Amino acid sequence: MKRAMFDELMKSANEALQHAQGKRSLRTTSLPLPPRPMSAVAVKKVRASLHASQAVFARWLNVSTKLVQAWEADRRQPDGPALVLLHIAARQPSVIDSVLARPDARGSARSSARASVSA
Repeated sequence: MKRAMFDELMKSANEALQHAQGKRSLRTTSLPLPPRPMSAVAVKKVRASLHASQAVFARWLNVSTKLVQAWEADRRQPDGPALVLLHIAARQPSVIDSVLARPDARGSARSSARASVSA
């Protein structure tokens, strides 16, 4: 075993011993809970509240239209980053609008993502 690795292991063992003896407190980190699952009805409700088609909604979330269809048909459950985005869209749809608002060719910002859908 290399000396540096041995020294690191000994340091860790001593820290563990100090903690067990109450001479040292360790830093702890609390992780946030994962987002609650979202039902097919809830996904459809979020999409409807944004006045978006499945294709547009899929583009906003950067997922395929078929995946949005599968969520709404209850064949698949949203997970990972898409689930977080769905919860954000459900609670604060203006965040989706602000992220998707881009300057047009004339340099003025679109008023909202919803306005660009109907345009």
